[in-house]
Amino acid sequence: MILQYLPLVNWSNGIVMIAVFGAVCVGLVTAVLMLMNSGKKK
Repeated sequence: MILQYLPLVNWSNGIVMIAVFGAVCVGLVTAVLMLMNSGKKK
């Protein structure tokens, strides 16, 4: 009954936000891995 007054999910905007968040996370992980692999070897 409370869900009729409080829409928790906006699918039109939510899917885009999830896709952007996922792309940013993948980019950050890739950047960290590249920085780790390009470090000077002892």
